[in-house]
Amino acid sequence: MDVTLISQPDIEIFGIRILEPVTSITDILVAATCIYAYWRLRKSNVTGKTALFMGWYFLTMGFATFFGGMIGHAFLYAVNEHWKLLGWFVSMISIALIERAAIQHATRLVNPTLGKTFLILNVVELLTFMFITAITLHFRFVQIHVVYGLLVVVFSFQLFVYLKTKDIGSKIFLQAIAVMFVAGFIFNKPVVLHQWFNHRDFAHILMAVGTIIFLKGTLRLGELPSKE
Repeated sequence: MDVTLISQPDIEIFGIRILEPVTSITDILVAATCIYAYWRLRKSNVTGKTALFMGWYFLTMGFATFFGGMIGHAFLYAVNEHWKLLGWFVSMISIALIERAAIQHATRLVNPTLGKTFLILNVVELLTFMFITAITLHFRFVQIHVVYGLLVVVFSFQLFVYLKTKDIGSKIFLQAIAVMFVAGFIFNKPVVLHQWFNHRDFAHILMAVGTIIFLKGTLRLGELPSKE
């Protein structure tokens, strides 16, 4: 079933037409959650490159989802397809940043040369997906990049760290990825509870939950279980 065929009724506020209003609002909810996570991380005592990359992940994902809600949904009628690329590109940069955070967190456990190689491949992967997306203007490649970034890169590195050290933060990251996986599945498999609350809205709420779990994991990276 083509999920693009399911959309919400338009509304007008002070004469301004707004498409998919609830989907736009839930996108903004994700953005607000990301900005909160960025602020909370900045206020914490967590430092280092991993925390830095995660902070930029939260900030860029906040921008991407806000832009997506406004341009990709609410006011899509006012712009052409190329405007979507800005939000898509920022979201892809965001995923590359959380990948980089996971790689950085694992570098202490791998050969330094291997760690640097993974960091270089991280950039090559990002540029490749951005190029493909730019020439096709297809959101599918953005989704593929998210799946690859979270389920292959972040999951693999955090699982590696957890198995090696029992890092509590890494374990929480794995839980967050599970939530994001469910969100992605629902986003592409319509679960329409009401005309004003569709599969995209449900997925966005789960993304907000996943963001909070990522924050919790970031705050506890490097923490090991207490030995009783």
